[in-house]
Amino acid sequence: MHFYKYQGTGNDFVMLDDRKHEFDIKNSHLVKLLCDRRFGIGADGLILLRNSNEAQFEMIYFNSDGNLSSMCGNGGRCIARFAQQLGIIETKVTFKAIDGIHQASLTPNEVSLKMNDVTTVENNQDYLFLNTGSPHLIKFVSDLDTLDILTEARKYRYNERFRELGTNVNFIQRDIDQLKIRTYERGVEDETLSCGTGITAAAIANIINEHKSAGSYQVKLHSRGGELQVLCNYDGKETFEHVYLIGAAEYVFDGNF
Repeated sequence: MHFYKYQGTGNDFVMLDDRKHEFDIKNSHLVKLLCDRRFGIGADGLILLRNSNEAQFEMIYFNSDGNLSSMCGNGGRCIARFAQQLGIIETKVTFKAIDGIHQASLTPNEVSLKMNDVTTVENNQDYLFLNTGSPHLIKFVSDLDTLDILTEARKYRYNERFRELGTNVNFIQRDIDQLKIRTYERGVEDETLSCGTGITAAAIANIINEHKSAGSYQVKLHSRGGELQVLCNYDGKETFEHVYLIGAAEYVFDGNF
C-alpha cells in the first residue's frame, strides 16, 4: 500500500489515493493500525481521496480509532494540497466531504478552505457549543498552558449529554491580538496539536462571547502546532457565513506499508 503523510499545523494524516476504490472502508482494524504511532505509520487520522460525481473528488475521513468521522478542517486543507501533488488540481478545488461540498484555494504557503455556514450557537453559562462540520464545546480559561487538558476535557466528553455521540472540547485563552487554543478530539481521545473545525468554532465562539456587532471578522489563533486564521461574516445574532479556515498544509513524506 502506497501512502502519503501530510500535516496541517501539527494535525497529521495518512493520505491514500483511492480513486480506484480499493480500500475497504469497513476495515476499522486496518485504519487503526495505519494510524498507530508505534506499530503503524502514525497519524491523527486517515483520509481517502476518491472519485466523485458531484465534485472533483471526495474526501473520506477516519479518526485514529478506526471509525468514520465528521468533517476535519485541517484534513480538508491537507487533501487539497494532496490533490495538487497528484496533479488533479492546480490552485482551486471543489470537493465533497461528509458535511457537503467545500471549496479551497491554494498558494505556495497556505490553503484557504471554505467551511459550512453556522446558524446555531448554544451559549451556556459554562461553555458554548456549536457545530462547524464537527461538534465542538468551547470553554474560556485563564491558565491554558498549565491546564490538565485530559482531566478537564473528559469531564465534558464523557458526561451524560455527550457520552454517546461525543464532542470535541476546546479551551481558549485571550492573548493580546489573538486567541490561544488547545483541543481534545473525540475519536483520537487525546489532545491534538491542532484541530481545524475546533479553530473555526473557537473564532466564532469568541465573536459571540465578546458581543460583537454585525460585520466581517478576521480572527488569528495560535494552536500548539502553529498559526491559523478564520475569516467570516456575522449577522449580529448567531449566523456566520462565508467562513474560511486559512493556514499551512504540508506534505511530509510518502512510502509503502
